[in-house]
Amino acid sequence: MTGENNNSLENAEVLLCVTGGIACYKSADLASKLSRSGAGVTVAMTDAAGRFITPLTFGTLTGREVYTSLWQEGENYQPQHLSLTERADLMIVAPATADIIAKMTVGIADDLVSALALSAWEACEILIAPAMNTRMWLAHPTRDNVQKLTERGVHIIGPNEGRLACGTTGIGRMAEPDEILAAAEMLLKKS
Repeated sequence: MTGENNNSLENAEVLLCVTGGIACYKSADLASKLSRSGAGVTVAMTDAAGRFITPLTFGTLTGREVYTSLWQEGENYQPQHLSLTERADLMIVAPATADIIAKMTVGIADDLVSALALSAWEACEILIAPAMNTRMWLAHPTRDNVQKLTERGVHIIGPNEGRLACGTTGIGRMAEPDEILAAAEMLLKKS
């Protein structure tokens, strides 16, 4: 991260990875808040995320190309799963579904976001914001995966309690964008 100033996000490079869940709408707000805080924000999305919100939304909010595939070519080809994490100070996965949490735990890299997560381990700080149904969050495999990720240095914010998309109330709501923004600022101040 370049430059010293009071805003720890000024000039920071943030890689925002969006996975498939209804909480994607909060990710758009997060992308906007990160950009307005002075961070350079690059967004990568899973195919499932694209069913909830379009890349155009994130491109408009960040002013940058949005990445949706391992096979996406830009003007100067670079393997996206390496180049995007090499320049990032922080990778945020929001929403972090049970699927991406499991993939990150065992090192599966079968799509762009999971490949980015695997290549980010030694490159930058990683912050995830889980979002899923309460039963999925409380399931033993998910709890074990979250514990392993935490032990390996991944930072986790949330999930919060509240009304879920399935109509139930419980733990599983993605942390609010302002909460994630504050966590990102704290992480970058430490680094």
